[in-house]
Amino acid sequence: MNGTIKFENVNKSFLLQHQKTLKELAQAIFRKQKTVERVQALKNISLTINKGETVGIIGKNGAGKSTFLSLVAGVSFPTSGRVLVQGRVAPLIELGAGFHPELTGKENIFLNGVILGMSERYLVDKFSEIVRFSEIDEKFIYTPVKHYSSGMYMRLAFSVAIFTQPDILLVDEILAVGDTAFQEKCMNKMDEFKKQGVTIVYVSHSMSTVEKFCSRVIYLKKGEVVFDGNPKEAIKRYLKE
Repeated sequence: MNGTIKFENVNKSFLLQHQKTLKELAQAIFRKQKTVERVQALKNISLTINKGETVGIIGKNGAGKSTFLSLVAGVSFPTSGRVLVQGRVAPLIELGAGFHPELTGKENIFLNGVILGMSERYLVDKFSEIVRFSEIDEKFIYTPVKHYSSGMYMRLAFSVAIFTQPDILLVDEILAVGDTAFQEKCMNKMDEFKKQGVTIVYVSHSMSTVEKFCSRVIYLKKGEVVFDGNPKEAIKRYLKE
């Protein structure tokens, strides 16, 4: 069923390089010091997120939250185990990662839209709506985005991403985009997706937003699931620790 995410005994590890320069690396090898360290970001994760669920992922920095999202998005792969994702995924993770600074806002709408899987015809039809949602003045849409403020840049990137018609939406702490009014508009859009039955995986350090927005919360600690269930109980355990 489109909108389903399944982790089967998933482990994910990275090799961490201790030395930053070639000189430091050479010195470490000469002194027989450790040059790389294997860091396990996720440990034996098995869970299913069903279509239409809104699931919060909480935990301290380094708990494995972003790694979890990257596996669902398909930009990273497990070291062992399987990640099964059904449906179109819209990753609101690194907003504007596909933007080119020398291109105008309009050109980047089409470039980023195609990267996210939208057709050119669809983007032509939705162009005015994307611009209107971003609240960027029309004159700036025809200006290279390197001249944008960080707020304008992120608002435009967010606006493009939400028009992908996703089955699964991945949200990583990006609802802090723009001013309070725009943040509220973003949350209203998320509520629309919920009503449409879109599966949402939401990473945030704002416990009040997680409790209000999510129907289920997964608490990660050092790469392991220590709680998966009721939002209030998950947040209570997290804050206690």
